[in-house]
Amino acid sequence: MGERPCSSAASCPVEQPDGPAICPLAGAADSACPPGGAARPDSSGGRDFRVQWHEVCPPRSLAYQPAVFPESVAICLNLAGHGKICAADGEAVQLEPGTAAFYGRRRGELHAERAGAQRHQFITLELSLAFLRRQKKDNPPWHSAVQRLLAGRTRLTLSDPVAFTPAHRLLIGTLRHPPPVAQVCRLWYQAKALEAASLFLVAPGPAEPCPDEQAASRLQRLNQERALAVAAYLREHLAEPLTLEQIGRAVGVSPCYLSRIFAQAMGCGIFQYLRDLRLDRAAELLRQGRGNVTEAAFSVGYSSLSHFSQAFRERFGCCPGLYPLQTPAQKPRS
Repeated sequence: MGERPCSSAASCPVEQPDGPAICPLAGAADSACPPGGAARPDSSGGRDFRVQWHEVCPPRSLAYQPAVFPESVAICLNLAGHGKICAADGEAVQLEPGTAAFYGRRRGELHAERAGAQRHQFITLELSLAFLRRQKKDNPPWHSAVQRLLAGRTRLTLSDPVAFTPAHRLLIGTLRHPPPVAQVCRLWYQAKALEAASLFLVAPGPAEPCPDEQAASRLQRLNQERALAVAAYLREHLAEPLTLEQIGRAVGVSPCYLSRIFAQAMGCGIFQYLRDLRLDRAAELLRQGRGNVTEAAFSVGYSSLSHFSQAFRERFGCCPGLYPLQTPAQKPRS
């Protein structure tokens, strides 16, 4: 799939793919303003929501302002790459691959970061607060953070990240295949915006009378938390010769069970996830000129240069020695 750069302001950090994978529909006939743009959704009419696909591979760590308009909430579905969203008061949410979070603002600034030398793919669904208020006839039990925004009791809000559930993955899959008929496109995207709001912006309902369903729901949330804890542990111990037993002890879960719940939550196995983390870090070091191939391999936990070179070629399509020549030379950040 080809790429085209965002056509808006210079602060736009991402490129968007050509083709119909994601329609940047803002609920109006004109195209949505890409990240960094200055347009504001018309809360009285068409621009109540927009859905956008983002794809970028920055040579080094990228800092930018996420394009969430005032009086809006945005849901980020993070498919690939490691990112972070920060509020001015220091509050931050870490986005691992296969996780989602929402953030909103009435006023004030949010800041975001994307790790360098990684392929980032994420979808944002932005909904205006006015659009959410108009759903009051259904009396949705909004998440407490959304309630504070709607009531004007807070300027900014960040949610905790959650690992993708099967329902989230189903939503992502349908967003990648919108209807080909233009006349129904707006209605279809509005339905998807409401579906996303029901999945992420609505508080969990009261306890179901069925104990089995209550237990299943609690177990699912617990397993998501465990998977995120594993991802954080892997990042902190990137260069160590980790074993499944060691990781299991760190999060208090048996190795066999941990493998199963991590794959369900993150979409890949633990050691595939760890390998990608290591290779992404090695690529960043090479791209920034922070050592040669041997030093990069050893610094991320590889003891065999041949294994490192083979894995690197599989992930990036070239051997590690040629990788810096194919990308602009980057100086390490001080």
